[in-house]
Amino acid sequence: MTETVRNTLLFGVIAILILFVGFQQSWNSALLIIAMGLISSIMALGVNLQWGFAGLFNVGIMGFVALGGLAAVLIGMPPTEGAFAAGGLGVIGALLLGAGTILLAIAVMKRMGSGWLRNIAVIAVLVAGFFIFRAVLDPSVARIEEINPAQTGYLGGLGLPVLLAWPVGGVFAAAAAWLIGKTALGLRSDYLAIATLGIAEIIIAILKNEDWLTRGVKNVIGVPRPVPYEIDLQNSAAFVERAAGFGFDPVEGSTLYVKVLYILLFATVLVILMWMAQRALHSPWGRMLRAIRDNEVAAEAMGKDVTARHLQVFILGSAICGIAGAMMTTMDSQLTPGTYQPLRFTFLIWVMVIVGGSGNNLGSVLGGFLIWFLWVQVEPMGLWLMTAITSGMADEAPLKVHLIESAAHMRLLTMGLVLLLVLRFSPRGLIPEK
Repeated sequence: MTETVRNTLLFGVIAILILFVGFQQSWNSALLIIAMGLISSIMALGVNLQWGFAGLFNVGIMGFVALGGLAAVLIGMPPTEGAFAAGGLGVIGALLLGAGTILLAIAVMKRMGSGWLRNIAVIAVLVAGFFIFRAVLDPSVARIEEINPAQTGYLGGLGLPVLLAWPVGGVFAAAAAWLIGKTALGLRSDYLAIATLGIAEIIIAILKNEDWLTRGVKNVIGVPRPVPYEIDLQNSAAFVERAAGFGFDPVEGSTLYVKVLYILLFATVLVILMWMAQRALHSPWGRMLRAIRDNEVAAEAMGKDVTARHLQVFILGSAICGIAGAMMTTMDSQLTPGTYQPLRFTFLIWVMVIVGGSGNNLGSVLGGFLIWFLWVQVEPMGLWLMTAITSGMADEAPLKVHLIESAAHMRLLTMGLVLLLVLRFSPRGLIPEK
């Protein structure tokens, strides 16, 4: 069987599974799987760029995705009336003071000779800068959060077209990746994993606690969308007539239409990124990265700047994850910091990359669709299976109750089982690296 035929069959299986969901459950569920599969594939593509191309172990994917979601809020949401006047300048001033404190501490470290006197000077600069920073920031934040806290209580955004948030999300993630990379990429790979994990948790903690920025756990709802709202379509006589012509009622027709538009947008982004990733893979730059991945010492001996190349690919992969995060928040039309969990936004993406085929961009797309399909469909399948197994038991039987209540954990069992099976029978993934 040729490689092309095999890959076609694998994607054909995914298509059949999605069609099965459409016929047996609903086309709304099927289209949602496709939309989220596209976003998951983009995330997996970013991680594959880091791990498959360069062997960088990034376990902070969640943080980069969350920064993309933050971009959707800061770009798309309208500014809160009176918030900037109340404390916006104070917040900006405090942030500049914080950055200035760090730069001053760095300058002191560079100018003074090593010893206890330099250590005391650096600590004094940081402590004094911290207290000044808080003295300026806290009153400004309090004034912002006092403005209609039930509905806003934050600065809001710029009110620009929300599609601009997608590349801005990539820029936010790239900036965070640059800071992490400059610190950790020159060290051993395990330090990069620790740094990305820590930074991701810090980012989520900031989003949860800084109400002036993202409303914290009160969430930001009503993020603008690049597609029409369902209620507007349902109130359009022309759309209602067109939906009826296809045999849909206005509610179902509007829901499907909006999801199709999202799918077209997401597919366009994926195709563009896929094309760029393939060009990068087969370019001298991509071959150099794989040479560094396979033998870092030999590549460095041949004059390659390993740290600089690692920094480049780490920034690019993180930027792709940030774009995907902005896309997801746009589709959800809300930013909910409490929902960012490592299991969903780090572990699951790694499973997609490993199952699909590390080092193969097409494998990342396959893994994104397959693992997301299993993630959302295994639970109802598990419930059906447990109901069938316990059909002969009394409804109040403790074993039946326990098995049915445990059906929700089938998705975790399935992820582990799929990962083990792939690693056992196809260690390089379903579509291996060439």
